[in-house]
Amino acid sequence: MSPAPPTPSGTAPGSVTSLRTANQRRVIAVLRDRPGPAEVTQAAIARATGLAPATVSNIVRELVAADIVETTAGAGRRGTAVRISRRAGTIAGIDVGHSHLRVALGDMGGTIVGEARQRLAPTHALDEALDAMEAMLDRLLADLGQDRSAVVAVGMGLPTPIEAAGRITDASILPGWVGVDPAAVVGRRLDRTVHVDNDANLGALAEHRWGAGRGHRCMAYVKVSSGVGCGLVFDGVVFRGGTGMAGELGHLTIDDDGPLCRCGGRGCLEAYCSIATVRALLADQLPGADLPEIVQAATRGNAAALRAIEDAGHHLGWGIAHLANLINPTRIVIGGDLAQAGDLLLDAVGVALRRRTLAGVGSSVSLRASALGGRSSVVGAMLLAMGASELAPGGSTSVPGTSELPVDN
Repeated sequence: MSPAPPTPSGTAPGSVTSLRTANQRRVIAVLRDRPGPAEVTQAAIARATGLAPATVSNIVRELVAADIVETTAGAGRRGTAVRISRRAGTIAGIDVGHSHLRVALGDMGGTIVGEARQRLAPTHALDEALDAMEAMLDRLLADLGQDRSAVVAVGMGLPTPIEAAGRITDASILPGWVGVDPAAVVGRRLDRTVHVDNDANLGALAEHRWGAGRGHRCMAYVKVSSGVGCGLVFDGVVFRGGTGMAGELGHLTIDDDGPLCRCGGRGCLEAYCSIATVRALLADQLPGADLPEIVQAATRGNAAALRAIEDAGHHLGWGIAHLANLINPTRIVIGGDLAQAGDLLLDAVGVALRRRTLAGVGSSVSLRASALGGRSSVVGAMLLAMGASELAPGGSTSVPGTSELPVDN
């Protein structure tokens, strides 16, 4: 669970007030750190915090009065279910893709209360994305009878490396965003604090907290869409590397003489298993087919479609095997658009993974498809916003510079 926060300013350490505040935050931490947006009984809170049941009951009453939590009657006082109140504030998650934009609203407990998605041109300009983002956010808020003042914090994912200074320098995925500090630019547009991370990192956070990575303190989330991204979780926390660019699995070189990659190199992993590659392989057999149509053809036994997906899976498994030998994860989650191929892809990945990992590594890692599907990154963006916001009886306050809540499995 989250460590106890520092004593509030102006409150003497060890005083009755500071003890009550610390206990309130312990209860709130249990509600926010649970694996998924669900209610928790008062009895479970007492077990998790070590507080006496009567103390938990008193704290819950105080938090209900402060509109921070709400309860549902259960069997007896200790059976009462508790969750973060929807009146505690709204958070927003934004997932900007190569060719899509997804916006979601949630309460401070992580329950999604509104969501919208629309397509973007792959070469979209920055202002085009910002205009669409504003319109979608305002429309979702209006549907809830709210405006931007209700939004406590915003989390945003982008499919590009974000350097430690916060700027985007890679022009290959989002050319219209090069040189931009997305947190600052989007924050000015929305008049809200915005926390930004790579979309694969946010996918890893979401799958670890609420998806196929639950219970695994060392895991990887591999996103295969227009490129290949990877989010890493070490000891329960997303690992971003020395300058924020860890996990660029897609640019692992398979063949120095291989096809040209969008990064300017040759033979990169994503040049063999991105969606564009799969579609290009089938340009003659299935002209104009999009990925769902290719998957459908493969499911029906189309040999060319099957081979294209299997080839992508074998190459992906080759890259993942190197990752597994290096960090020894116990769970690897495959997400992104190509994960729509399901077992057709995963079986091929698994064969290559087993062939190229050390025996002890291969036997300890399990492979799963994303449990959150296309929502992984936007859910991760919401979790990023949640983790950067403090809930206390005095109100919800954005806390700049924080990352996601650590997870206690």
